Amino acid sequence: MCGICGVASLEGPIDPAVGASVRAMARAIYHRGPDSDGFRDSETAVLGFRRLAIIDRAGGDQPIGNEDGTCWIVFNGEIYNHHELRAELVAQGHRFRTRADTETILHGWEQHGPAVVDRLDGMFAFAIHDERTRTTFVARDRVGKKPLYYAVFGGILHFASELPALRHSPRWDGTLDLSALEGYLSLGYFLSPDSIVRAVRKLPPGHWLRLQDGRIEIQRYWDVTEFDTDTRDDAALVDAIDSELGRAVRARLESEVPLGAFLSGGIDSGLIVSYMAEALGDRLVTASVGFDQAAHNELDAARLTATHCHARHYEETIQPRLDEVLTAATTGSGEPLADSSTIPTWYVSRSARAHVTVALSGDGGDETFAGYDFRYVPHVIEERARRLALGAPGRRLAGWLGDAWPRSPRLPRPLRLGSLLRNMARDPASAYYMDLCFLKPDKARRLLGRPAIEDPSLSPVYAAVTDAYRRCTSQHALTRAQYADLHVYMPNDPLVKVDRMSMAHSLEVRCPLLDRRVVEMAFRIPAPKRQRGTTGKWLLRKLAERRLPAELSRLPKRGFTAPVAEWLRGVGASCFRDEVLAADSRVNGLLDPSVVRVWFDEHHAGQANHSYGLWAVWVLERWLRL
Repeated sequence: MCGICGVASLEGPIDPAVGASVRAMARAIYHRGPDSDGFRDSETAVLGFRRLAIIDRAGGDQPIGNEDGTCWIVFNGEIYNHHELRAELVAQGHRFRTRADTETILHGWEQHGPAVVDRLDGMFAFAIHDERTRTTFVARDRVGKKPLYYAVFGGILHFASELPALRHSPRWDGTLDLSALEGYLSLGYFLSPDSIVRAVRKLPPGHWLRLQDGRIEIQRYWDVTEFDTDTRDDAALVDAIDSELGRAVRARLESEVPLGAFLSGGIDSGLIVSYMAEALGDRLVTASVGFDQAAHNELDAARLTATHCHARHYEETIQPRLDEVLTAATTGSGEPLADSSTIPTWYVSRSARAHVTVALSGDGGDETFAGYDFRYVPHVIEERARRLALGAPGRRLAGWLGDAWPRSPRLPRPLRLGSLLRNMARDPASAYYMDLCFLKPDKARRLLGRPAIEDPSLSPVYAAVTDAYRRCTSQHALTRAQYADLHVYMPNDPLVKVDRMSMAHSLEVRCPLLDRRVVEMAFRIPAPKRQRGTTGKWLLRKLAERRLPAELSRLPKRGFTAPVAEWLRGVGASCFRDEVLAADSRVNGLLDPSVVRVWFDEHHAGQANHSYGLWAVWVLERWLRL
C-alpha cells in the first residue's frame, strides 16, 4: 500500500512552483508509505510517490518507467493477477526490469491503452503520464478500495491519495462546499464525486480519468449488470461461494512482509481466516480488539474462531483515551466522516501493525451477501406491503398513520412501526434514501437552522442516492438496495474508514469479499437465497456451518462501534462543551448553536439519544480546527 500524488498541465509547460509542491504533497501522505519516496519530473507533469514496500521490496521503488523512459507510473494498491498479466505482456514483446505488480499496469497501458483497467484484478489507484502524447491517465478500482482525489487549480490537474495533500499546491483553493453540509449531516459522509472542498472531486469507483489535448475525460469502465439469474440450489451455491472465496483469499496471500488478518466475532472475517489457515498453517496471525463495554465487545467470539483455526491470536481490550484517538479518528479521514467505528478500526489497525504489515479483512460481506438485516429486512417488508396497499389511497393512509404513530424510543422495537408506515407511502427509492440517512433530513435541516421539508427529494443528495437505486435493473427491492449500497454507502463510508485508519498505521488491508468475481457472483444469486425470510447472509451462514465452530452461531452479535453515546454523557462531555459549545467554535457559523446545545443537554441528561448528530457535529468541528 502506498500514497500517490502529482500534477499535470492542461496546456503548456508545468508551472515550476506547482511542480515543486509535489514534494510537499508526498510528505503529507508519509504515513501511507514510510519506506521510500520517488518523483518523476517532466515538462508537463510531475509524479510523486510514498512507498510501503510489500512486493519486490528490493526493486519495486516508484515511479517506474517503461523501456525507453517515455511512460511513467505511480500506483497504490495490489494487482492479484499480475503474474498472468506479466506472462501475456512478455509474450507480446514487453521487457520487465522489476518483479513488482506495478510494472504490469504500465506495460498493459502501452499494449491496451485505457482498456488495461478491464484486465486488472485487485485494488488500485494509479496515474500514468505518457510523455510521448502528453497524456495523463488516472484510474480507480472497481469498488473503491483505494482513494483518489483530484482538482483543477489554475489550469493544472492535481491529484492525490488524500485530500490534505492537495493543500500544499501554491494554487490551492480551499473554499468549502457549504451546500454539501446537509448531505454530510444526514448520511455521515460527503458523497462522491463531491468533497467538503468545492474545487476538489473524488474519482468514483470503477472510473478512469484521462487528460489529453487540454481536455479532461471521465468514463465508467465497470458495473454490476447481471442480477438474480443463478438458478442453482442452495448446496450448489454454497459450493460455488466456497470455491470463489477460497480463490480470492489465496490470491491475496502474496507478500514479502508479515501477513495476518483482522478477526471480529462475525462470520465474514471468520471465513476469511479459515481459508488463510489452510494456506498458512502455523504462520497465521490474527488480531482483535474490543471495548470494555459488553455491547461493543466480540473478543469471546473472535477467540473461538482463532482457536479453531490454530492462529497466533493477539487481542486487546480497549479503554479508549479520547485525547489519544479523537484527533486521529476524526481528522485522519481527510474530510469529515461521522462513523464512530473509525475509532475501533484505528485501534485494531494499531494492534495488527505491531505484528504484521498486511492484514486481510471481512469487509464487504454485508453489502454483497445481504447482511444489513436492520435495513434490508424492513425494506423488503415495506415493498411487499406497498404492493398489497390499495393503490394511492392505501399508501396515503399508511403515511398518515406513520406520522401519527408514537415515536418514543421507550416503545418495544416491534411497536416502532412509524418508519415502516411512512416508508410505505413513499416509492421504494425514496424509502431506501430515508433508511440510509443516519439523521433524517428534517433533523439535519434543523441543525442547519433551515425550515423543515416534507419532500425528501429536495435534499441535495437525494438524487445521487436514489439514482443509484433506480439504475439497478433487478425487480427485487433487496437487490436494488444492495446495489445502491455498493455504489453509495460502501465506497463513501466503510472503505474510507478502513483505508484511512489502517494507513494511519502504515498497514495494508486486503478484502477478499470485495473481489470483483465474488461481488458479481453474489449479485447473480436470487435475492430470496441471499436473505431467507428475516435472516440475512443466508448462504454465507450455511458456508460458515461447514468451516467455523458451531458455537459461533449461538453467541450474541455485537457491533464494531464505539460507545459514543456514553462518552458524550461521560468522559467526553467536558471536551465537547469546550470545543463545540464554545463561543469561538468553528461550527457556530455553519450550524444553529441553540439546537446543538439543546441536543447536548437532552442527551447528557439521558432524556434522548442524539449521539449520532452530536458526533457528526464534533467531527466537523475537529476538522475545521485543523
